[in-house]
Parts: sequence; structure tokens; C-alpha cells
Amino acid sequence: MLTISCPGCLNTVRKLVAATSDSVNSLLTSLTAINTGVGIGAILLAGQCLQIMYSELSPNGSLKLYDFIAMVTAVMIILSQLPTFHSLRHINLASLLLSLGYTFLVVGACINAGVSKNGPPRDYSLESSKSARVFSAFTSISILAAIFGNGILPEIQATLAPPATGKMVKGLLMCYSVISITFYSIAVAGYWVFGNKSNSNILETLMPDDGPALAPTWVLGLAVIFVLLQLFAIGLVYSQVAYEIMEKKSADVKQGMFSKRNLFPRIILRTLYMMLCGFFAAMLPFFGDISGVVGAIGFIPLDFILPMLLYNKTHKPSKSSLTFWINISIIIVFTGAGIMGSFSSIRKLVLDANKFKLFSDDVVE
Repeated sequence: MLTISCPGCLNTVRKLVAATSDSVNSLLTSLTAINTGVGIGAILLAGQCLQIMYSELSPNGSLKLYDFIAMVTAVMIILSQLPTFHSLRHINLASLLLSLGYTFLVVGACINAGVSKNGPPRDYSLESSKSARVFSAFTSISILAAIFGNGILPEIQATLAPPATGKMVKGLLMCYSVISITFYSIAVAGYWVFGNKSNSNILETLMPDDGPALAPTWVLGLAVIFVLLQLFAIGLVYSQVAYEIMEKKSADVKQGMFSKRNLFPRIILRTLYMMLCGFFAAMLPFFGDISGVVGAIGFIPLDFILPMLLYNKTHKPSKSSLTFWINISIIIVFTGAGIMGSFSSIRKLVLDANKFKLFSDDVVE
């Protein structure tokens, strides 16, 4: 996943909607939900990747999923002390390259499994209950919103300095090009090979518990390493806004970033934030469900409701104009989609709660 973000975007948005404090509060709520949810999901999936590697090397080992989540959280705490968001620029570039490399390996592994004589049986059937299909559809919409919602972040960043329009277009083109290449290719290849038995972490499907791996070991091992490093980058980038919110209240701007006055609160707050994300990732291992909730509560309002609301408030188009009513229509439609997506995602979360216990050793899909 390519992630382009900037902690300074909060100040920009405050200027754009200075007269609408309720909109600012809504934006901050959405950003907080997005960043925390993505942070939890990144730590959870990284821990699962470590568990996959460990289970292949030591099938009868005693370490559990929460042990690996603790390891990932410890690394994230160390990396979270990087000085500024600008210092992450090389990590963000590496994240892009890792995404492309991981996609190439996984798609190749899926094709190899699909044409193999030992390939798995395929079942493309849907759920039998009509209501279940409807709820699953809205949950899927929420997950797609979480995936493609990253495009709003370069839009916000692009307003930091003129010319805004050109940078917005470049950022969005890069963002959606990478997202389309990576997510669609893996989704299509995985569904073609495994049908409705495909796991949200395709690596687990390629390495079934009851049989041999469906791809060469070196390919799967390299893919696990790529996605693990990528998840560290995602966790770091998405935590920056949360850090700014916390440190804006705790830091003394008159003193240096690494003065005693600012250094100790910085270390403590960032460590506590990462520990909190790691704790919830270990306690509630719902990867797919978390993606749905974050998409419904965070990305749908941020991408489809708030921009239209801010446009109408800022540019004040005539209430008889087509632009005004198109914006109102989008707000109404996606408010409904967000409500239904939230309900269906939380419903799935509640249903899946029956499948596990706290600090489970398995990720609930």
C-alpha cells in the first residue's frame, strides 16, 4: 500500500474551515479512528506474518500470536522515536517498492497454484441467506473504502503549499495507480485460485495447515519478509497524526524537540500509544472486521461526506445549482452507506466474537 500523509495537514484543514469548528472536530474524529484502526491492523497482520514464518520453521513451537504481536509492538515503539515525519520519506519509498515486490511474488504464487495438478478445489458460491449477502456486501464496501480512502491523504497534503491542484493530481494518480495494481491483482488472482475459501491474508491460504505449501518456500518466505517490512512502514506513517495531536498539547514549542522538557513526554506518549495499539491487536484479532469498521466509520465520512460538506460551506454554491444538489445527493447516499456499513461491520464483529477467546492464537477473518 502506498501511503502519503502529513501531520501538518491538521493546521491546513483548520484554516480552510476556521468558521466551522464542528467540521474540524468531525475530521479529527475520523482521522483518529483511521490512524488508530490502521495501526492496530498493521501490528496484528505483522504479528501474523511472524507467526507464519515461525510455524514453518518450528511447527510444534510454543510461541503464540500475542507473543509475535508483542515483538512487533516493541519494534514499532523504537521506530516511533524517529525525529520527524520528513525522516520517514525513505521508509515511505521503500514501502512502495515492497508493495510492488510483494504483489509480484504473491500473484506469481497464485498462478503457480492455480495451474498446478495439486491445486485446491474452487468454490465461487455466495452465502445462501439473502440478508447475509446484503450485510456482506456493505461490509465489503466498507473494506474497499478503507483501501481506496488513502487518496484523501495526498489531497490534504497537497493544500500545504501552492500550487495545490498539480500536486493533488500527481499524488492521486500515483496513489490510485499503485493501489489498483497491488490490491486488484492479488484479489483477482487469489479469488481465481481459492474462490470463497481465500483468506484475508493470502499467504495463509498458500500455506495450508493440512497439506504442503502451494508455492516454492523461498517465494513465500520472501513475500512474508516484504509484507512484514511494509507493515512497519504503514504503522509508522499512519501514527504521525496521532503523535501530532498528543504532542501539540504536551510539548513546549519554545524549547527544542529533544530538550528534556519535550523529550520525555514524547517518548512516554508515543510508547503508550503503540502499546495501546498492540494490546488491542493481541486482545481482539479481527483483521477483516477491523478493516470494515475503519472504512465505515473513518474513510466513508472522510472521503465522501466531509469534502462535499466543506465545499458547500466554503464555496457556497446556489441552492438552485446542480453542484449544490449533487453534493447533497452524495452526502445522503454515502451517509446511508456508512450507516449500513457500520452496522454490518459491527454485526460481523459480534458474530465472529463467538469464534474466539481473548488473546486468541488465530486471527478471525
